[in-house]
Amino acid sequence: MRIRILTIFPEMFEGFLNTSIIKKARLKNLIDIEVVDFRAYSKDHSHRVDDYPYGGGAGMVLMCQPVLDALKEHSDAGSYIMLTSPTGRVFNQKMAHELMEKDDIVIICGHYEGYDARIYDYVDQQVSIGDYILTGGELPAMVITDTLTRLVEGVITADSIVDESFENGLLEYNQYTRPEEYDGKKVPEVLLSGHHENIRKYRLRESLKLTYLNRPDLLENREMSKEEERMLEDIKLELQEQENG
Repeated sequence: MRIRILTIFPEMFEGFLNTSIIKKARLKNLIDIEVVDFRAYSKDHSHRVDDYPYGGGAGMVLMCQPVLDALKEHSDAGSYIMLTSPTGRVFNQKMAHELMEKDDIVIICGHYEGYDARIYDYVDQQVSIGDYILTGGELPAMVITDTLTRLVEGVITADSIVDESFENGLLEYNQYTRPEEYDGKKVPEVLLSGHHENIRKYRLRESLKLTYLNRPDLLENREMSKEEERMLEDIKLELQEQENG
């Protein structure tokens, strides 16, 4: 997979690209990530990329010329063009898997008050990472790139992905490691039993419980198995009994 990021702050990506899993994936040539400074494409004598909005209003607007000239040089016929924007579709794991079908992705990072709307005509999808406003699109571009990199075959083990939060529509169960006891708190006995089926059931129940308590919205449209339905009813009963004392 190839990801090209268009930004006016390429220095923000230096640590991101040269640390941990992202760095290893790049060194193994499992993913190609390129950062392009579209300020270099400005035709203004001082390399400005923003200007006052027509019609008045607060803030500055990114001009279409430097963005689109950079896009033309750093995209191909088959490139999938994304624009970070608070009006875009909210990014999630489902979208990440959809994007894995693309071989070449270009992410345009917004900044200032917004974009010249003519840029939208050259974009395949606008994307947001949540219902809040950031100073720019660089952090969303990193979030998207990080999520996609982890899904590239060979970057991390396939088993590590399967049970992660949101992969199966539930939050991931709690994990434990050594020591078996710390400050009087013990690792659940079932995880030490070596009984794989009991461990599977325990983890599924924990995932359902954590999801019900923290993200009940994820359960609203979930097609649950009979086993999950029984577990969820048992969880609700247990919590109700705890609440009633």
